[in-house]
Amino acid sequence: MDPLGAPSQFVDVDSLPGWSDACEAKQLDCHQSPVEKAQVDVRSPFPYRKDINEKIILWKGDVALLNCTAIVNTSNETLTDKNPVSESIFMHAGPDLKDELQKLKGCRTGEAKLTKGFNLAARFIIHTVGPKYKSRYRTAAESSLYSCYRNVLQLAKEQAMCSVGFCVINTLKRCYPLEDATHIALRTVRRFLEVHGETLEKVVFAVSELEEATYQKLLPLYFPRSLEEEAQSLPYLPADIGNAEGEPVVPERQIRITEKPGVPDDASDEEGLEADLSFIGSHAFARMEGDVDKQRRLILQGQLSEAALQKQHQRNYNRWLCQARAEDLSDIASLKALYQTGVDNCGRTVMVVVGRNIPVTLIDMEKALLYFIHVMDHIAVKEYVLVYFHTLTNDYNQLDSNFLKKLYDVVDAKYKRNLKALYFVHPTFRSKVSAWFFTTFTVSGLKDKIHYVESLQQLFTAIPPEQIDLPPFVVEYDARENGPYYSSYPPSPDL
Repeated sequence: MDPLGAPSQFVDVDSLPGWSDACEAKQLDCHQSPVEKAQVDVRSPFPYRKDINEKIILWKGDVALLNCTAIVNTSNETLTDKNPVSESIFMHAGPDLKDELQKLKGCRTGEAKLTKGFNLAARFIIHTVGPKYKSRYRTAAESSLYSCYRNVLQLAKEQAMCSVGFCVINTLKRCYPLEDATHIALRTVRRFLEVHGETLEKVVFAVSELEEATYQKLLPLYFPRSLEEEAQSLPYLPADIGNAEGEPVVPERQIRITEKPGVPDDASDEEGLEADLSFIGSHAFARMEGDVDKQRRLILQGQLSEAALQKQHQRNYNRWLCQARAEDLSDIASLKALYQTGVDNCGRTVMVVVGRNIPVTLIDMEKALLYFIHVMDHIAVKEYVLVYFHTLTNDYNQLDSNFLKKLYDVVDAKYKRNLKALYFVHPTFRSKVSAWFFTTFTVSGLKDKIHYVESLQQLFTAIPPEQIDLPPFVVEYDARENGPYYSSYPPSPDL
């Protein structure tokens, strides 16, 4: 207890400035090449909601000092972890907390359990166990961390709590990348408040000085404070924004097959070449890309300069990028056909494409193109290499040359400039012929970057085996064809 007349060390949540009041919304300055304003009328999947923003508080301080209904403690499975958050909570709550925890008999990863707050200003403490992070088990870690936040919120709802103070559940000891974990935390809270917002009045994110910058950067993505900030944040949302509850989409889920989403024809306010889009066709490819033949004809006639065409192409790409950020691409992400792994011998990012995981006849290939842009946009700003596993692909997995040509035409110049190598693993004679025709007669500048790789051992001369996550069927096929030698590095169970 505080001495009579002494100021309390505890902080009342009602005295803290809300997220919407913290400062006037500013433009994001953490990324280069911002999307041009008012180019596309696409809303974010996390639209501006003043009522939700008023419930959010970002506070740099000790969660144990918050005067709210409940605070969150991050611990281990035995609820005896010693980290800065838990040690502060134990110190301020007093010895009765340890006795109470012994009655709980531990807590499994992703679960949440409730105790009294004892000497804390908070009435309750919600204890949860964050996952240990390993890149090979990233999917499991994401799901567990989501469960932590969701179960805490659900418990708060069941107990009719007015306010909850969150610590950063992923501790340094558990090696979870801070930015990845923050995405999960923010989107889970956002989705919960969209449905159950009436049950909670305040949600406080209590962060340290080290964590504050990351939260300041990512909060506008999920809690934009104006329509302008919503538009500015849209291109920087991650590829996986989870399902309707914010839960990560895991590969084991059934693939949803839906009809191609319609895109409204509203180009009345566009200028120049874009005014004629209604005559090009109804397909979204045509509307977004414009009449390429007409543009080339105008160049030959001297009516459109090369610089103007480049600007037009950049605007078209930005339009694709905005659409990719706004679209629900969880069904394409669940295919695990495109993913980032480690680095090659030169330190360049390695991106993997698994041909057999692309059911061309069953999915919306336009959404596949959107997903490629969504994932690759921030990768392509630096040098990277592609590894394409052609292993055991069949006619249902063959990408049409027209689709590949469209992909090559749509993407930004940085994709082509920074792609340093394309490793074509386990090619067939037919695929080699097709690739030769495509790179000779359809696109230029790609032919010299393709390297045909007959075995994984050959691939490992360019990319260390520990730097690439291999699908199990690729390893099994290679072992049959070239002999087993990969036992030191087991394939990733997530693939």
